[in-house]
Amino acid sequence: MLVAFSVSPLGGESDSVAEAVAEAVRVVRESGLPNETNAMFTLVEGEWDEVMDVVKRATEAVGAVAPRVGLVLKADIRPGFTGQLTAKVERVEEALLRSGE
Repeated sequence: MLVAFSVSPLGGESDSVAEAVAEAVRVVRESGLPNETNAMFTLVEGEWDEVMDVVKRATEAVGAVAPRVGLVLKADIRPGFTGQLTAKVERVEEALLRSGE
C-alpha cells in the first residue's frame, strides 16, 4: 500500500510546525520503508500493518510536543504491487513523453 499523510501540531505556542514535523519525518525515515517527503505530504510504502504503525508512531512523535495533532491520510491499497512510490510517477512521465510534453 501507498499512504500519503500529513501530521502537524495544533495549539501550542509556536507559529512554526517545522520542528514537530521533522520528528514525524524522522520516524518515517528510520522505519526503513520506501518514503518521500514533499512540501505537503510524506509518502510511505509497505504492507498495511507496517505502514499504519509508522503513521501511528509519527503522529505520536508530534503529539509528544503538542497538545493536539491534526492528521490527514490518503491510501492506495493495491495488493500484490510494490515499488509504486516511483512506478506511478514513471508511468505519468512516460505518458507525457508519448504526448510530446
